[in-house]
Amino acid sequence: MDRDHFTIARLTRGGETYEILVDPDNALKLKLGETTSVRKVLLYDTIYRDSKKGTRTSEEQLLKTFKTTDPLEIASIILKQGEIQITSEQRRRLIEDKRKQIVEFISKNSVDPRTNAPHPPMRIENAMEEIDVSIDPFIDAKEQAKTIIEKLRPVLPLKIGTTRLAIRMPAPFVGKAYGLIKSYGNLIREEWQKDGSWTCVAEASTGAHLELMDKLNKLCAGRVEISLME
Repeated sequence: MDRDHFTIARLTRGGETYEILVDPDNALKLKLGETTSVRKVLLYDTIYRDSKKGTRTSEEQLLKTFKTTDPLEIASIILKQGEIQITSEQRRRLIEDKRKQIVEFISKNSVDPRTNAPHPPMRIENAMEEIDVSIDPFIDAKEQAKTIIEKLRPVLPLKIGTTRLAIRMPAPFVGKAYGLIKSYGNLIREEWQKDGSWTCVAEASTGAHLELMDKLNKLCAGRVEISLME
């Protein structure tokens, strides 16, 4: 069988190794929390001690370890608690997706201190290539971005912080605007005015505040007042 069309999921328990052959894409989906059935993941109803040698695990050993010989039940445990080998193509796709997430995070949460404007994503990508950043496909993008930002500073000026905005808008727009503001940062305080308008002080990541301001203006058709606070 073509190695790209199957991979191995492995669990070690009590000094014994248990392996199953699985569909690479469906196994990865299940491991990443996407909904799929074990039946779609498992290629053969066989639990191996060593899949490369074709050595099967005895029913006695399966009962001792898993209290069952049902391959689907055992496969479910292996997939949830064990490790799954990924193909080179899967790794490439995962790294590319993670890279995009990291670039987006840096672009939205930092600015060029010389201009106080966000760096374009392409500029960040080029800088990451220049310093040859290593990306782990399974580590949270935000956590990796924090480390990468420090490595980028010698080649790309970056400033991270928060910006406070004073916002005022008519009542009809508040419902949708409220969720938008919360998605970009924190709502420090809010108050309804006597004329029926709504005011608030919001805090957004430096860099992301410009995008928030733009979206609020579009949402309110220009009927919103926004000012930067010191």
